[in-house]
Amino acid sequence: MSNATANGSPADNAQSGRPFDPQDYPPEFQELKFSIHRKLLDRINLEALSAVASDRKRAEVRAAVARLVEEEKLALSVVEKDRIIDEVLHEVFGFGPLEPLLADPTISDILVTTPKMVHVERGGKLYLTPVQFKDNAHLMRIIEKIVSGVGRRVDESSPLVDARLPDGSRVNAAVAPVAIDGPLLSIRRFGKRPLRGEQLVQNNSMTAEMLRFLRACVKARLNIVVSGGTGSGKTTLLNALSAAIPEDERIITIEDAAELQLSQQHVARMETRPANVEGHGAIRIRELVINALRMRPDRIIVGEVRGEEALDMLQAMNTGHDGSLTTVHANTPRDAISRFEVMVGMGNANMGVRAIRQQIASAVDLFVQIRRYSDGTRKMSHITECVGMEGDLVTTQDIFVFEKTGITEAGSVTGLFRATGIRPTFDERLASAGLAMPASIFQSRLEVK
Repeated sequence: MSNATANGSPADNAQSGRPFDPQDYPPEFQELKFSIHRKLLDRINLEALSAVASDRKRAEVRAAVARLVEEEKLALSVVEKDRIIDEVLHEVFGFGPLEPLLADPTISDILVTTPKMVHVERGGKLYLTPVQFKDNAHLMRIIEKIVSGVGRRVDESSPLVDARLPDGSRVNAAVAPVAIDGPLLSIRRFGKRPLRGEQLVQNNSMTAEMLRFLRACVKARLNIVVSGGTGSGKTTLLNALSAAIPEDERIITIEDAAELQLSQQHVARMETRPANVEGHGAIRIRELVINALRMRPDRIIVGEVRGEEALDMLQAMNTGHDGSLTTVHANTPRDAISRFEVMVGMGNANMGVRAIRQQIASAVDLFVQIRRYSDGTRKMSHITECVGMEGDLVTTQDIFVFEKTGITEAGSVTGLFRATGIRPTFDERLASAGLAMPASIFQSRLEVK
């Protein structure tokens, strides 16, 4: 097994983004790991150890694995023995081969397509890693371990599942019969500490003026919708904006899988629940939004509206729950309005289009569009005010925009953050809250290279 050691550990190779080398995980290494794992389960009663302190329990299991490795009497170096021991401990206490990837803070996505093909996203780019599962059964066992930890299930009768890891990372799994070539697993990573607004400014996702303006809008209790495509950073931005909510307000969050990491203390978190084996007991976002109205909220934050709950969210915004925040999948602010129209129609088919648009126009104050560009960077492309109704149409006006100007030879996107020069109609509302914006903010320009 010296070749595997010479090439570096799978975790090291994943860190560097080095292409997959079959020698990183030779078959004999996998077989030895699973052989020791089986023998460990035969010798140790892990349930009996559950009452023992975690540090002591891990130390005892590690000592037992070390003895099993020695009993194999194979010509292994100290590095290889430690690697085998660590891998077996990952199988017992963690998520198996995924553990080195989960420990890497630079990875934003982990994508398992087959047991032998695991990709990661780092810096907006995909890399094939040397990480492998033994077979479909091994991968399925890890998926079941993940979803059972949050009270979910996945099997042939319920082949699709959304879950989350203890650190809040979003998990989606698809198994047979919908997954043809074996179980599929996708993990969207979230940092232990969510990005703050200042870090988004440093990353050129927005300007300092845009951040100051958005924080004032949150403090002044404007209703804000964050829109964007998949992986554009909607949840990250929602976390950053929510940091401006005062500490003395009661916040209720509603999500499919709990991902938001709010810094305030008075946060009541709720999460949807799937149907049970008999197909009963499902609790959807719509029921949680309705229930939240009875919980004396100062703010309601919905992780994402994607269905009929949009009607209840708009009604909450229109009935005294100012300062609510949510996200929606859309490519532009105008598309976000169209999506709301469709989703509200799902909630009440008898509601006319004009009435729906009036609900949107009176409820939403601001659309914040975030977009992921070809170089993997995420930028705030629009901050758009929802002005009101003009005839049968919802009228909007852009306050800030990002204009893409080109791409460098290295593939980086260049452009210009620009204020349109238009002051929002709610400017007096900001001033009355003691958050008046200087005229210079609405005339700023910043080139991004």
